[in-house]
Amino acid sequence: MRAIPFALLRHAPTVWNGHGRLQGLTDTCLSPEGEAAARNWRLPPPAAGWKRVSSPLQRARRTAELVQPPTPVVLDSRLREMSFGIWEGFTVKELRATGGERFAAAEAAGLDFHPPGGESPRMAMMRLSQWSSTLTEPVVAVSHKAAIRALLALATGWNMLCRPPHKLDWKCAHFFVAQDEGRVAIERLNVPLGGAP
Repeated sequence: MRAIPFALLRHAPTVWNGHGRLQGLTDTCLSPEGEAAARNWRLPPPAAGWKRVSSPLQRARRTAELVQPPTPVVLDSRLREMSFGIWEGFTVKELRATGGERFAAAEAAGLDFHPPGGESPRMAMMRLSQWSSTLTEPVVAVSHKAAIRALLALATGWNMLCRPPHKLDWKCAHFFVAQDEGRVAIERLNVPLGGAP
C-alpha cells in the first residue's frame, strides 16, 4: 500500500489575516509581522530535509522561502487557496450582516459552501486529493487555511457541518500520509515549528 508522508504549513500572517478578511485567490503579501514570523520558523525533523513545494500565491511562496532551513521552492497551483469569488476582501461578520438568506444558506452547506464565482471546499478537497495522489517523495507543502481544512476533511470524512474533528494550530506543521487513490491519513497534527512563539 502506498504511504508517502508530507507536511503542511499555512502561510505566515498577512494584514488581511489581522482584519479577518477572506483572501482566497487575492494575492496578498505577508505583513511585516508575518515576514518576521516565517523567518523564525524552523521545520521539525524529518521534514527539514524534505523537498519544499508551495502555492503560487505570494503569501505562501514567501513563507516557503523564509522558513528554515532554506531550500529551493517548487510552485504547484493545486496548493492554492480556495477561491471565495465575490466574497473575497470581506469579513464573515460583514457577509452575515449584508448577505441575508443567501449567505446563511451557503454557510449551512458544509462541504458544498460555494461562494458566487468561487470554489467549494469539496472542489478544493478533490484538487488536493489529486495533488497528493501524484506525490512520489516526502514534501513540505506551504498552503492556506481553507485548503488545509479541505484536506483535513478528506482525511477524516468531516462534512464541515459541525466543529472540525481536530483543532489546527496555524503556527504549527501538520503531518499526513498520501495513500492509494488520492486518500490521505493523519500522522501527527500541531507539531511546533522551532522558534515559533
